[in-house]
Amino acid sequence: MRKAIKQPLFLIGFSILFLFLVSSFTYSFIWDDEIRQEFFVRSAEGKIIDDAPYGPTGSFLLGTDNEGFDLLGKIIVGAKYTILGAFAVAFLRMIISIPIGLLLGTVFRKQKRFVNGFADSFHFVPLSIIAYYILSPILNMTPDGFENTLFERIGIEIVILALLTVPIISTLIGNETMLIYQKEYVQCAKTVGASKVRIVRKHIYPALREKLFVLFGQQIMQAFIIFSHLGVVNLFLGGTILTFGFGPQDPPLSVTNEWSGLIGSSFRWMETAPWIPLAPIICFGLAILAVALMIEGYVIATSGRSHYFAKIKKVTNIDSSKVDSNVNATELERLKKTS
Repeated sequence: MRKAIKQPLFLIGFSILFLFLVSSFTYSFIWDDEIRQEFFVRSAEGKIIDDAPYGPTGSFLLGTDNEGFDLLGKIIVGAKYTILGAFAVAFLRMIISIPIGLLLGTVFRKQKRFVNGFADSFHFVPLSIIAYYILSPILNMTPDGFENTLFERIGIEIVILALLTVPIISTLIGNETMLIYQKEYVQCAKTVGASKVRIVRKHIYPALREKLFVLFGQQIMQAFIIFSHLGVVNLFLGGTILTFGFGPQDPPLSVTNEWSGLIGSSFRWMETAPWIPLAPIICFGLAILAVALMIEGYVIATSGRSHYFAKIKKVTNIDSSKVDSNVNATELERLKKTS
C-alpha cells in the first residue's frame, strides 16, 4: 500500500474522493447541512425579475433546483452519505465473502460445484429489482412517517445490498483460491505438513491480495451504480420523503441529499433545466472514475503492469489478428481464382 500511495494515478483517484469527503464534513461542521436558498431574484426597486431554477452562474456554480436550493451545497452535503455508503457496502461484501471463498477453495472443494450452480442463478436476476422490492417498505415514508431512524434505514440498506452479492463474490474468490491451491508450490507445502491455515496465510492470501483489492474497488463502483439505479425509481439512501393528501403531490425527496436522491427527484427537469440532474450524475461519474484510477494505480504499483489498459491492448491485439486472418484468407482466395 505504501507503493500505491506514491503512484500518481492512485493519488489522483484518492484525492478526488478525499476532497469530496473533507468538503462534506467541513460543510456539515460549519453550516450544519443548511443549504442556501434563493427562490426569487429582485431588482434594486424590489421587483421580481427572475425565479428558480437558476442555471450555473457566479452566485450558484452548479445552478439551483426548482425550489432555489444551491445544487453545489446539496451535492457537498450528500457526498459523505453516498461515498461512505458505497464503501460500506463493498467492505461488508468483502468481509463476508473472503472467508467463505477461502473455505470453498480449500476445505469444501468438492461441494463448490453445487455452490457455483446456486450462485449462477444470481447472474440472471437484476440486483436492482430484488433490492427495490426488499427495501421499498423500509425506505419509503408512510403517512405516519418513517418506522426506523435514519441510521437504521441506512444500515439496513447497506446490509441488504451487501448480502445480495455475497454468493457471486464468494464463488469468484473460491474459484481463484482453488486455482492457487492446485499450484505445485502449495502442494509441496501441503506435503511437508503445512496446515490449511498456514497455506492460506503464507501462500494463497499473498497471491490473492492484488485481485482482492481490484475486486473491492469493483464492488465500490457497483455500489455507486446500484445507488443510481435505485434513485431512478425513487428509492433513496436513508429514506424517501413522500407527500400524501389531495391535490398535486411534491416529487419524492431524499432525506440526506445523497446523489441518487438528487438524480431521482430531478429527472423531470432533464429537458427544461438539465443542470439539475446532470450535476449529481457527473459527480457519480467522477467518483467511479476516482475508484478506477485507484485500482489502476494500485496494480501498477504492486505488479508493474496495467489493469485496464492491458485489457484494452489484449482486445485490440485479438481484433487485429482477426483482421489479419481475414485479409490473408481473402488474399489466398484471390490467388486461387487468378491461378
